[in-house]
Amino acid sequence: MANYQVNKTYQEINDKIKKGQAVVVTAEEIIDLVRRKGEVEAARTVDVVTTGTFSPMCSSGAFINFGHSKPPIKASRVWLNNVPAYAGIAAVDVYLGATEPCVEDPLNKVYPGEFKYGGGHVIQDLVAGKAVHLVAEGYGTDCYPNKRLEKEITLAQMVNAVLCNPRNCYQNYNVAVNLSNRTIYTYMGPLRPHAGNANFCTAGELSPLFNDPYYRTIGIGTRIFLGGGVGYVVFPGTQHNPKKPRSENGIPLGPAGTLMVLGDMKHMDPRYLVGVSFLGYGCSLAVGLGIPIPLLNEEMAHFCGVSNDQLLAPIVDYGADYPGATGQILGQVSYAQLRSGSLTLDGKEVPTVPLSSMVRAREIAQHLKKWIESGRFLLGEPVEPLPSDHESHCVSTASHDS
Repeated sequence: MANYQVNKTYQEINDKIKKGQAVVVTAEEIIDLVRRKGEVEAARTVDVVTTGTFSPMCSSGAFINFGHSKPPIKASRVWLNNVPAYAGIAAVDVYLGATEPCVEDPLNKVYPGEFKYGGGHVIQDLVAGKAVHLVAEGYGTDCYPNKRLEKEITLAQMVNAVLCNPRNCYQNYNVAVNLSNRTIYTYMGPLRPHAGNANFCTAGELSPLFNDPYYRTIGIGTRIFLGGGVGYVVFPGTQHNPKKPRSENGIPLGPAGTLMVLGDMKHMDPRYLVGVSFLGYGCSLAVGLGIPIPLLNEEMAHFCGVSNDQLLAPIVDYGADYPGATGQILGQVSYAQLRSGSLTLDGKEVPTVPLSSMVRAREIAQHLKKWIESGRFLLGEPVEPLPSDHESHCVSTASHDS
């Protein structure tokens, strides 16, 4: 075990939060502090660093119990605003996926399809307090004789509605370009031919898993900001891959860790759960997610002190290499460069386009900061860490250069 000069516990930090004495800064604010004071002093001074991200997260959805009818029904097919929900769970339990389009959507039959309304939009409408049209059909049983239920229903009228997202908060992601000679339509947005644009989708230095690259403080049971309410990390996300190659500062050089998260939709905010449509690809849900990082020691201060110019993302050709699964990477680019508005690829200046909102990512980090400072949000100590490829990582405790 590393011999740290600073050693704090979750209990000590939570006690300070309860007393209103915790020092909380955002992931952007900690960078300058670490550079000026060094990692040890930053860890002594600051208790919690708040992070935030707001971007499309396709692997999202909600478990919904819409309540029993009279007579009761065992639903085998369910639609919410004409969007199919999976009913193979129990009598009135369904799972609504964010990427499920409505029944009448022409999809890509008229190319590129618009995908104007889907599961993510239903989730946003529910959280916004709007009534949605519920249709449930069953085959009828002795205990559940009803064969059809049709009604308007709101989130408040539902017995339960739990946002449960199998894969959110990617730790780094591709920068998408298109080297082909035609426009293509992808989950990274439309990509113009001959590298006409480069789309990226991570909040950089504010992004949660960039601030804890080895998942020292993020694991099963971590309490988070989710969709405007309180949620939890409940498992590693699907496709969680901590064994990706990493730079010298420990940051993965491509898509790596992911989180499975869960929270009560009835306490969420439609500003941070937004249904989105990708031309020619499909519908999805933009999710607001933030994680507080406790500065337990100077190692965590070191990790949180990493800035956009030190974070690299891979450039991938979605015209041929991505659909062909070649694994080819055209190069690496820093998030500072991506945020500047352009990058250089093979001597050509390419405009960069963010799919994530820095405005809302900053809002999320600030919300978390205020919640913690006011004592209404305590840290949840993980009961089990996320799988990591690096069990012991020692870092220098010297100050960063200005």
